[in-house]
Amino acid sequence: MTTVRLPLFPLNSVLFPGLVLPLNVFEERYRAMMRELLKTPEDEPRRFAVVAIRDGHEVAPSAPGMPDPTALPERGPAAGFGTDPVKAFHKVGCIADAATIRERTDGSFEVLATGTTRVKLLSVEASGPFLTAELEPLEEEPGDEAAPLAEGVLRSFRQYQKRLAGARERSLATGAELPDEPGVVSYLVAAAMMLDTPAKQRLLQAPDTASRLRDELKLLRSETAIIRSLPSLPASELTRGPMSLN
Repeated sequence: MTTVRLPLFPLNSVLFPGLVLPLNVFEERYRAMMRELLKTPEDEPRRFAVVAIRDGHEVAPSAPGMPDPTALPERGPAAGFGTDPVKAFHKVGCIADAATIRERTDGSFEVLATGTTRVKLLSVEASGPFLTAELEPLEEEPGDEAAPLAEGVLRSFRQYQKRLAGARERSLATGAELPDEPGVVSYLVAAAMMLDTPAKQRLLQAPDTASRLRDELKLLRSETAIIRSLPSLPASELTRGPMSLN
């Protein structure tokens, strides 16, 4: 089994391969991570792993807490994630490649990364200035009938987007040309749908592309039916999530 050890960036969201991840990095543990990544030569990937938080806080408390106003906040790389951090995270995440790491005058960082490869979380190390993890890359198998499933998902996704945009008879508000490669379709749709973190996590860790597309088809049909009875909602952007405040 081939494994890799990378810096670990836990978030309250799920990153999918091929999707863009903007980060506003201000906590010291993640500043330290970015400073370390900046040591990587520019012609090599600046990689870190993103995992969704199962139980914990994306941003560690920085002031005395409640109900005891004198209780001091936790410090260190595992702050907010308990005594055994690996239990605080979902077991499948995604490697991110930081194309841009820009340090601001106040020492915080503006980061723009892209998801690349799914990984399985094996262990977490908290002895350094930031978390690191031992990870096993997960291959993406196509599964049975991925291509026709992708076509069906794209049709349902267009209807879903039109419902969100309140534009039943018009084209997508984004005007975006959607891909037709099944794996890309499965990740793009998973990221763009308005789902909670557990639902997105289930899609990320699907055993193969076809299984993910089947699940998405069911979700798209049920979500579109629900949206019919709701007021118009703004369409979500297809390749970018909201800025994370780490």
